[in-house]
Amino acid sequence: MDVVAFREYCLSKPNVTESLPFDENTLVFKLNNKMFALIDIEPGESCNLKCDPERSLELRSQYQAVHPGYHMNKKHWNTIMLQSDVDDRLMKELIDHSYQLVFNNFSKKIQKELLDGH
Repeated sequence: MDVVAFREYCLSKPNVTESLPFDENTLVFKLNNKMFALIDIEPGESCNLKCDPERSLELRSQYQAVHPGYHMNKKHWNTIMLQSDVDDRLMKELIDHSYQLVFNNFSKKIQKELLDGH
């Protein structure tokens, strides 16, 4: 998956915003002001996604491209090399998983507001 496809997929999810809060090269995707994905724009080699800690360990042992999150909490974040042994189908699944982890951490009230579009 390239940077453009990654960005388009993240933005296709409900209530997602994008920004450059850290520098002009790190594009951040948030759900209700909580990060669920980051990607380097240039050279576009890697992204960071939240992940369940047990699944993180499994992915890191199965894929050469999956590493503990660079500059992130290594228990809850993975850095994934793009254009690697992680195909687009799995990348979308990991984006979905990251998004869902963030969504699930919100209160039931906020979840309902997000689902209702408020």
